[in-house]
Amino acid sequence: MFVLAATDNLIVIVTEMSSLWVFQTLRAIVAIGLIFAMALLGLVSLRARRPRYVILRNFFNAFALLVYFGCLAFLPIGVVVAGFLTAPIFVQILSVLFRGQTIGIFRAVAVVLGFAGALMVVWPEDGGLTWLSLTPILAGLFYAISAIGTRVWCEGEGTMVMTFTYIAILGAFGAIGLGVLTVFPVDAPAGAAGWLHRGYVTPDWATWAVIATQAVGSIAGVLLLTRGYQLGEASYVSINEYSMIVFASLFAWLMWGQTLGVIALIGIALIILSGIIIALRSS
Repeated sequence: MFVLAATDNLIVIVTEMSSLWVFQTLRAIVAIGLIFAMALLGLVSLRARRPRYVILRNFFNAFALLVYFGCLAFLPIGVVVAGFLTAPIFVQILSVLFRGQTIGIFRAVAVVLGFAGALMVVWPEDGGLTWLSLTPILAGLFYAISAIGTRVWCEGEGTMVMTFTYIAILGAFGAIGLGVLTVFPVDAPAGAAGWLHRGYVTPDWATWAVIATQAVGSIAGVLLLTRGYQLGEASYVSINEYSMIVFASLFAWLMWGQTLGVIALIGIALIILSGIIIALRSS
């Protein structure tokens, strides 16, 4: 979580002059090249046991991260991460609705607390909640679907093949967006507001530096997270994912001077509390 929070904060550097679609495409190329190099050296395996389910699971995962990275252009990273980490709450809801599972009073209360916390975090200071403010929670929903897919569809799959597929699909999303906006350009607002609207923008040295750091950081962060789940009990390890809210907000304050109001901080605390309750009450 420390590694992912640090590298995700670097996105702010490129949102002013680059494009989400250029960033995702080039980051995928760099990361895939690194993973292929490790595979050629015999360090990892890229063989999937059930390719269809691996692709399906990582489609939802990649879409969630595409929304997540898009939000970084117009919302503070602490808000984006908090909305994204509503995923365990959605896991509970979707498991009840579509998998026939039941939850007790503690986890039901946790779901309510988590949703209340999410609304407090994304609610603008001027009091005007818009659909744009809710997009980080949408990322959390799609990430929850991928989390359920990990359990239901991809049991026994290798860590690196899952990482590789996720990065490749995210890169494909980037390439599609890049192609469409390059062939059919639209008027992009100046600055970070044009992050989602720009087609091809020639990367400068700063963009390449962020892309390379992001590629390495993404691989390292996902591998460390997966290794953590392999070493420890999942119900306890998962609690540590909420530390990303703290790390992301800390780096955003140190690097960019971004701060959150009291209401947002209370909302973050509620989301963390919700996640802890869900993790500890899960079998």
